[in-house]
Amino acid sequence: MENTVERVHCLIIGSGPAGYTAAIYAARANLKPVLYQGLQPGGQLTITTEVENYPGYPDGIQGPDMMINFERQASRMGADIRYGIATKVDFMETPYKVWIDEEKIIEADTIIISTGASAKWLGLESEQRLNGYGVSACAVCDGFFFKGKEVAIVGAGDTAAEEALYLSKLCSTVHMIVRRDQMRASKIMQERVKKTENIKIYWNSSTQEVLGENKVEGLRILDHSIQQTLDIPLSAFFVAIGHKPNSDVFKGWLEMDESGYLVTIPGTSKTNVEGVFAAGDIQDKIYRQAVTAAGSGCMAALDAERYLALKGL
Repeated sequence: MENTVERVHCLIIGSGPAGYTAAIYAARANLKPVLYQGLQPGGQLTITTEVENYPGYPDGIQGPDMMINFERQASRMGADIRYGIATKVDFMETPYKVWIDEEKIIEADTIIISTGASAKWLGLESEQRLNGYGVSACAVCDGFFFKGKEVAIVGAGDTAAEEALYLSKLCSTVHMIVRRDQMRASKIMQERVKKTENIKIYWNSSTQEVLGENKVEGLRILDHSIQQTLDIPLSAFFVAIGHKPNSDVFKGWLEMDESGYLVTIPGTSKTNVEGVFAAGDIQDKIYRQAVTAAGSGCMAALDAERYLALKGL
């Protein structure tokens, strides 16, 4: 079967705060952007509940509602928003080719990639069931809701250590679950964690179950050194075992770091392929906030607009 081919001026792949902000700016610049929403329309914010740290929402807003607002605004500006997943790319020559759902080919003069990153989970049924009800993959986003309460965090890298320290300033006790007898975090971060009085570390331990029916009420862990389980009563469980950037489809075409995050020229959204730009969590493993993703989406649209103007396209 012959693939249908469509030519577009500006293609945006992905639909979190970065993709939608890029679409708003690109549409206002008359780049006639076409945005494909990807596997998770709205991105990671659609699996969070209350968002209180995005400017302009004094009373907070639900993550999914916020993403509906972003999408509506992009549509109103004239962005063409569609369902579909990029399954293959060819950046050999312009116009660049992107296969959507393996059947349609989009030929684009410029491309903005905002496919984001997905939090890694332990894979427990209770963890997924209580996601948004005390289970979270972002302490900076959700720690505030558990002020003065007991919480747990699982992980052993720098992010887990940073988030444990962040939580220790808000919560009465932070129970930190570490799978081995040592952490992967940098020495300085480990020292800080160990010196913090209200962080309790459980070495050689793994999470068996998140306890609670409709909200997190506790955590069951297994201490491997003595093969005994322990139930800890608490109000929230934070998973900090890493993120996976959604960049597999770009392998071989775009420069990536060892974890698979797209590399951009500092201070820009430019990738190593001229006319291909990256925004949001696909290229940001440090900040990972809705507001920084939106900012980088704006940068990508402005970079794309300048690129097209220079090329006379």
